[in-house]
Amino acid sequence: MGHPVDWPTRDLLSHRVAVTPQRTALLDEETGATWTYRELDRRVDRVAASLEEFETGRDQPRLGVLMDTRPTFVTVFFAAMRAGLTVVPLNVRETVAELAGKAERTAPNAVVCERDTESMALEVVDAFESDAATESPAVLTVDEPANGRTRRLRASVDAGEPDATPLVEPVSLERDDPLVIMFTSGTSGEPKAVRLTVGNLVASATASAFRLGVDPDDRWLCCLPMYHMGGLAPVLRSTLYGTPVVVQRSFDRHETARVLDEYEITGVSLVPTMCKRLLDAGWVSTESLRFVLLGGAPASSELLERCRTASVPAYPTYGMTETASQIATATPAEAASHEGTVGQPLVFTDVTVVDDAGEPVPAGETGELVVSGPTVTPGYLEDEHTDTAFGEHGLYTGDVGYQDEDGRLWVLNRRSDRIVTGGENVDPGEVIAVLRAHHHVEDAAVVGLADDEWGERVAALVVPDAELGSDGDGALEPHSLLAHCTPHLAGFKRPKTIGVADSLPRTASGTVDRDAVRDRLLEDGVDVSGAA
Repeated sequence: MGHPVDWPTRDLLSHRVAVTPQRTALLDEETGATWTYRELDRRVDRVAASLEEFETGRDQPRLGVLMDTRPTFVTVFFAAMRAGLTVVPLNVRETVAELAGKAERTAPNAVVCERDTESMALEVVDAFESDAATESPAVLTVDEPANGRTRRLRASVDAGEPDATPLVEPVSLERDDPLVIMFTSGTSGEPKAVRLTVGNLVASATASAFRLGVDPDDRWLCCLPMYHMGGLAPVLRSTLYGTPVVVQRSFDRHETARVLDEYEITGVSLVPTMCKRLLDAGWVSTESLRFVLLGGAPASSELLERCRTASVPAYPTYGMTETASQIATATPAEAASHEGTVGQPLVFTDVTVVDDAGEPVPAGETGELVVSGPTVTPGYLEDEHTDTAFGEHGLYTGDVGYQDEDGRLWVLNRRSDRIVTGGENVDPGEVIAVLRAHHHVEDAAVVGLADDEWGERVAALVVPDAELGSDGDGALEPHSLLAHCTPHLAGFKRPKTIGVADSLPRTASGTVDRDAVRDRLLEDGVDVSGAA
């Protein structure tokens, strides 16, 4: 006798529209337009039909998406899922060189763009050094093409009313089928390509629902970039739950406060900097708001106290791209009674604290956090990264912390030297490499400095080349160094404070003394953030 069906066999939207087609799926804050799940499904169907030709010829067909947050991103994502394509979200804030490197590693069959990113997409494809046996990716746009080389997708969520007749038979899906490849900054200096499966995303949505709860009248506001997990997760979760998601194209402290009120939002994901800006603008929580998921960076005790004063239901969260978002989340009550905690792990997620030998330590003792469970990635795109990241107890996070007797987590610091600025990860090695490429730079050190606005700011201490003094061209003036970084680094990666020194401070063992570097920058560094 066959086993019972216990897993979605089609894309999530197909299942949702089969049971509640009349419910509202999307609300576009910019235009005021709304779509039911039936209307969204029909648009997805047409886009999926347009994408079908790009799923052939490769064992693992992939679709790059170079788009900012908008309803059309949702359409393209579910269309790719329906057509059997793995989505590779690309950060529109990065440079062409950064994006081309990611395209080479993931080898997408096509790259979908929009009006504002079309020229960038073409540059990325031109810089893409594909294998001789593999064609360069096609460039598709959801808007009217501005270049003859760009093709228009058949339909988008912005297009006219689509046909009611289905055009595509959704592909069959299994738990282990790849759904997304997302890049995250790794400790090696090279961004890691994280593979996330259908099972990872569904398990994450399920576990989050147990922690945050789900109400039939929920409305999740998406104002984080959809090319990050923090922006994509609400879309997937809302579809699984059958609740609407309100899309705001970009965060603005005043406009977001208005949307939270006007649309009676019940849940929103924010990085702490966003929440601070809302509070600075005088925002006070509405009665409808059930949770504010704070992730992407640590939420300070001061911020959480301000949230309590303004009746903002803040849930400080610890998560990773490698775990499809949340690992642990504290309720407002827990955050108040156990200062600094990020809460207990979500259901099905196990966290083990290990010592340097990889052995578990008792409650209260500090060690590296290791995570296992159905939300954890099966690995990175490159096997060597996977081999070093996983051990007996699961995925080594690179974060140091401890658990109490009840399993509550405290995250103290990162084992690596990663900088987290405004919710974005920055690897110092990448910034150092760009600075060292300057023809008058001999060496450089990059650290994070505390910043009231962004949590941390990227700061660099630079050593000039020995011959610099003879030509007197002033090439190491801080603002000129920033100008050197601009074409090579995304804005959030560029140094906001720059200092120049005769040599880098070092420890007795010869390694860079990072604490001394910070002290030097705090004392003598030049603030160049206004020019960034």
